Amino acid sequence: MAGEKMTMNDNHSALIHQTAFTADHCLKCNICTAACPVAPLTPLFPGPKTVGPQAQRLREPGQPSPDHAVEYCSGCGICTLVCPHGVRVMEINTQAKAQMTETHGMSLRNWFLSRNELWGRLGTPFAPLMNFGVRSRLLRWLAERIFGISARGPLPGWAGYTFRGWWNKQLKRYPRPEPDGDANRVVYFHGCSSNTYEPHIAQTAVAVLERIGLHVEIPPQTCCGLPAQSNGDFTAARRYARTNIKALVGYARRGIPIVGTSASCMTAIKGDYEHVLGLDDADARLVAANTYDFMEFLWKLHAEGRLPLDFQPLERELPYHAPCQLKAHGMGRPALDVLDLVPGLRVWEIDADCCGIAGTYGYKAEKREIAEGVGWPIAEQVYEVGADTVVCDTETCRWQITSLTGTTTIHPVQLVAEAYGISLENYRPPVVSKAPAESPVAQKGW
Repeated sequence: MAGEKMTMNDNHSALIHQTAFTADHCLKCNICTAACPVAPLTPLFPGPKTVGPQAQRLREPGQPSPDHAVEYCSGCGICTLVCPHGVRVMEINTQAKAQMTETHGMSLRNWFLSRNELWGRLGTPFAPLMNFGVRSRLLRWLAERIFGISARGPLPGWAGYTFRGWWNKQLKRYPRPEPDGDANRVVYFHGCSSNTYEPHIAQTAVAVLERIGLHVEIPPQTCCGLPAQSNGDFTAARRYARTNIKALVGYARRGIPIVGTSASCMTAIKGDYEHVLGLDDADARLVAANTYDFMEFLWKLHAEGRLPLDFQPLERELPYHAPCQLKAHGMGRPALDVLDLVPGLRVWEIDADCCGIAGTYGYKAEKREIAEGVGWPIAEQVYEVGADTVVCDTETCRWQITSLTGTTTIHPVQLVAEAYGISLENYRPPVVSKAPAESPVAQKGW
């Protein structure tokens, strides 16, 4: 079958073959092309059907990819979502990018954009200097001219501290009691962004989970691997993935849920590890089955009667953008469901498929104009209602929306925390007692 080479010399699993084989289900109905947010904006991208299942039939093992147009696929996943025949169009395109990377090598720019975790960690001690560089028009212009990183791309700033550092101090100052069993345990996957760029999101998530009455565990973890995957570096993406699976599978075996506040990270763990990277083994599937988006998990708790509903009224009306990665989960809009429980709060969904940033796609100079064009319908609707705050589940989408609209963008969990009356300033856990000396929670440090 054409495309089998895309497993790239390791893990020739049956599932990676199945992903490629879904091309044979394509009937050329062009529904995916009609839904694609990129194709109408540039003649360089003929559409997901053309570069995906159609071109897949020409990709022979050991041969170069038949075209370079697939580089303009943003990987948003809308094509896969709308396909009525189950063709994994985005996944096929992503594997084709990996084949091109193996054949032609990886550019310095793409390597740089693939190492989000590394730059977050290295930049934290030098946050003021790094933030100066991010905000300097001259340095951004030079980065665009030399490396091809868009001067208009909404690069995040470093917080100057890490969430894991904050959590470690919390455990030392306020040891949490060990629960008797696993029924009230939860694992939090913070991802790269919430560790170094937006630690307040992770802090808020932990505060909400503890307010609900859950015992939070935060095991060692690394980048979800999605930035490397999106840039065709499957070797690095699989390395990240295996590290996370190894760290999480023990919890999954005990039935402890794994939750995260980044919809893109959760997409990687829940589906991409298996369907794109081909990590088709029992551990990967078990971790995926026990992984939840944060708002999905809150809605699950509500359905089970375990979510406290003592919310304070919030008299606000806010627009909400559902990221492509969250839509790919096929779970509906759990953020809207949960926020609808808050008295006085009205959150309505923006009528737009994609914000355009698509992970690292919108940071590339040659694709920045496309990314802005894709996201402009969001800006138009925000301007129309005069909103000063937009709600969104994924970090890069929030940064993109702020860049396009000038508004503040927040994660839905921040509204939940506000409704619970939670403040991060001098946060104290609801219950404080001495954890056993042998407790792995008490001993763990980062």
